[in-house]
Amino acid sequence: MNPETLASLTTLLRQMGEGTLSTLLIFALTLLFSLPLGLLITFGRRSKYKIISIPVRFYILVMRGTPLMLQLFFVFYGLNPLFGIQPQRMQAAVIAFVLNYAAYFAEIYRGGIESIPEGQYEAGKVLGFTRGQTFFHIVLPQVIKRILPPMGNEFITLVKDTSLAQVIAVVELLKVTNNWVSSAVSMVPFVIAAVFYLVMNGVVTRCFTIAEKRLSYYR
Repeated sequence: MNPETLASLTTLLRQMGEGTLSTLLIFALTLLFSLPLGLLITFGRRSKYKIISIPVRFYILVMRGTPLMLQLFFVFYGLNPLFGIQPQRMQAAVIAFVLNYAAYFAEIYRGGIESIPEGQYEAGKVLGFTRGQTFFHIVLPQVIKRILPPMGNEFITLVKDTSLAQVIAVVELLKVTNNWVSSAVSMVPFVIAAVFYLVMNGVVTRCFTIAEKRLSYYR
């Protein structure tokens, strides 16, 4: 390998590494905010008060029924003319991802909660627990066990969906890859990017496998 090719490859790997850090930042911030937000949305979705449940259901419908790419465009280009707010590109990406994934997580939470027999709450009441204590100490651990597989799927999808952030010019892994492919007319960056994504999703898969084994005592 000649020095010029080696220097080019080194630059490529460095820039792709920087792009991967942006990808991981979007991934981490999305989970940090969307997981608790999704639980709140679940409570709203299951509320007996229609003034709460109907808007929440509409929100979930919009988030799940429209493309994430369109939501990215709306947050970055639409907030300024509508509300006078102009987020930075990375901020817009994180906001769109959080709002989108919170809706999906909310439905996963809801499915898990509703799969728990009502008798669990009655048992908690007999033991002297409040409904809140029963939920967090008895029901929630069982829900977590049941929702791990669909949550794992969403985490893996999120890793891949971060590539959509390039549509608003966020410099993440795939954006860097496309820039190099366009300038160098080579498929090598695509191969390297595929390896990066596989490694990230391999780590996610391994983490969920370990989590499922640790919670196997609920079987």
